[in-house]
Amino acid sequence: MLTDVLTGWTAETLGGLTLLAGAAAWGWLRRHRNQADPGPAPVIAAAEAVRPVRTYTLLGVRAADGQPVHLPSSRPAGIRVTWSGPTGKTEQFELTDAVLPDGTYAAERVSVYPERSAL
Repeated sequence: MLTDVLTGWTAETLGGLTLLAGAAAWGWLRRHRNQADPGPAPVIAAAEAVRPVRTYTLLGVRAADGQPVHLPSSRPAGIRVTWSGPTGKTEQFELTDAVLPDGTYAAERVSVYPERSAL
């Protein structure tokens, strides 16, 4: 009778430990497979590098309270942006690298110049 109890207990314990070891091994393999070497980090070209946000002053434009209009942007110099004023009139400005005395960058109005195709 004691032999039957020990034999049954041993078989159940060994079976449970086998299942536990199998589940642990499967989890380890799954985690190890998902953490495969991602390879070298992608190279970021200079044009795609993260740029800091600059504050541009739109030259020749004033807000309703008479203050200059500021535009935060992370776009590089030379890009044209469209700004619609409070009256709904849209104007184009070209962002520049020129630093103004207040520490902001200049955005020059280009909508006042004739288009090159019209020349």
